[in-house]
Amino acid sequence: MDFYDVVSTRRSVRAYLDRNISDEVFLRILNAGRSAPSARNLQNWKCVVVREPATREALAEASEQKWMRQAPVIVAVVGTSGRTMFCGVEADAVDCSIAIDHMILAATAEGLGSCWIGHFDQDRCRELLNVPADAKIIEMFTLGYARDLPSNRQPRKPLDDIMSWETFHNGL
Repeated sequence: MDFYDVVSTRRSVRAYLDRNISDEVFLRILNAGRSAPSARNLQNWKCVVVREPATREALAEASEQKWMRQAPVIVAVVGTSGRTMFCGVEADAVDCSIAIDHMILAATAEGLGSCWIGHFDQDRCRELLNVPADAKIIEMFTLGYARDLPSNRQPRKPLDDIMSWETFHNGL
């Protein structure tokens, strides 16, 4: 699939088939995340791959999103540095988001569905996944073969509404 087709066809999938992902496909997806850039190339993040049904169920409860339990895989991406970049932005949030996006786009290219999960109880999920106190789950995402692929993407703002040339302006 062409890169721009991948970007334009990616959807947030919340209904999955009961079908396993082959190790070969899954490793390609994880390697796409591993190849993502990170601040100073420190790669200060870990992926916790959850296939166990009881843990997926508990993560779905801690996220208040019951549909998550039907996904064959939930991946939690954990920032481990706690560092702030020179620009004042939290490095873990940026680095983990880039890695997640690489994995989600790779999953789309492989014919899989996914959905970013930002609504979850941090403390409960950290406990479930044994994430240490000095690390933070930045985001989670579900992964699997879509039962139903949403046909229409929500409308996006026009390009002129989200960008400006040379200096910031808010369009007012």
